[in-house]
Amino acid sequence: MPELPGGFLWGVSTSAHQVEGATTEDGRGASIWDTFSATPGRIVDGTTGAVATDSYHRFPEDIALMRELGVGAYRFSIAWPRIQPDGTGPANAAGLDYYERLVDGLLDAGIAPVATLFHWDLPQSLQDRGGWLDRETAHRFGEYAALVSQRLGDRVRMWITLNEPFVHMSLGYALGTHAPGEQLLFEAFPVAHHQLLGHGLAVAALRDHSGSPVAIANNYSPARPVSGSAADLAAATAYDALHNRVFTDPLFGLGYPEGAADLSVVRDGDLDVIAAPIDALGVNYYNPTGVRGPEDGSPLPFEMVPLDGYPTTAFGWPVAPDGLRELLVTLHGRYGRKLPPIYITESGCAYDDVVSSDGTCEDPDRIAYLDAHLAALRDAQADGVDVRGYFVWSLLDNWEWAEGFTKRFGLVHVDFDTQARTPKSSFEWLRERIRDHR
Repeated sequence: MPELPGGFLWGVSTSAHQVEGATTEDGRGASIWDTFSATPGRIVDGTTGAVATDSYHRFPEDIALMRELGVGAYRFSIAWPRIQPDGTGPANAAGLDYYERLVDGLLDAGIAPVATLFHWDLPQSLQDRGGWLDRETAHRFGEYAALVSQRLGDRVRMWITLNEPFVHMSLGYALGTHAPGEQLLFEAFPVAHHQLLGHGLAVAALRDHSGSPVAIANNYSPARPVSGSAADLAAATAYDALHNRVFTDPLFGLGYPEGAADLSVVRDGDLDVIAAPIDALGVNYYNPTGVRGPEDGSPLPFEMVPLDGYPTTAFGWPVAPDGLRELLVTLHGRYGRKLPPIYITESGCAYDDVVSSDGTCEDPDRIAYLDAHLAALRDAQADGVDVRGYFVWSLLDNWEWAEGFTKRFGLVHVDFDTQARTPKSSFEWLRERIRDHR
């Protein structure tokens, strides 16, 4: 186990639609994922998030698990449809009451609440008006941020505006494999800009009602060309611009990278709103991306290809901890003094974990994954990168979006029929590492 600095923040992460369930209780409105998962053929196993891990009712049990684990923070997301069932108007009191109970329970357990405002579950009513393709959604997001922070701003210890806006744009609007299921390819760029505009408006709202730090959580993936050819190098540059720089350069006042954005949707003053100062950058890392030059006639300037030489998870993703160090050092070199402190807000892996007849759940591959990625994080710190925390994805096995219940990321195994929770061996390993650090 690498040495980590004092004050390093250990955490775990989840998201509302993946764990809460209770999708029709206490005034919650429909989200785009309710609609998407109800359409046959969209979800691998045909399930929905209607129950998920039932954390809406079982959150005290989950807080007890976190307390046993010894983490200092819990990153959860707030379901916009619980707060504004139609995406507009006054707050739904029952929705705010639920998150108040969750936040107060965390504080009572000595765990810092880290709240993400948007983790992909847009109210369906806003999608019916265009979703993130519509500029007005950014303004509705700012209003929603104000409602939440008015109630919880004195107790949430860190705010995260958006989770992985690149993934929501690319899978939800460009390729259609996630909700809302649009297939717009490069015509999806307004979704990027309006999410970032919403981020900036939310930052302003949060500053008005809370003194806690504000961040955004981006998914990053180092682009690795399969050869040194000019075509493959150009493809890697294009992929890096789209996946990594489009959602980061504007945060630090650099605008959009040249050639990677449709600037016709950018209005005067937008970039100033987006560049509102933030206190931290959330980094979600899973794997690098192999790329090569596209075939003639391809609508994309790159082709994504598998990377050889790495073991893979149950998702088929390469296990490449060296990519985390590469990413962190790249961010540090690219943005210099503009870069705020970094928190790894998601890092984890899916494996086919099974509870044995003796009631234990062994997951040695996850232990190896966490150990190697923490070592990579420490290497980046040694190279001068200010990384202050690590949040494991995820506390629980959960409803994994379009994969349904077929992929298990949790430190805790969940029987999706009974909701029984069984800590895995990785849970015990991490508990000891946290204890040793402290």
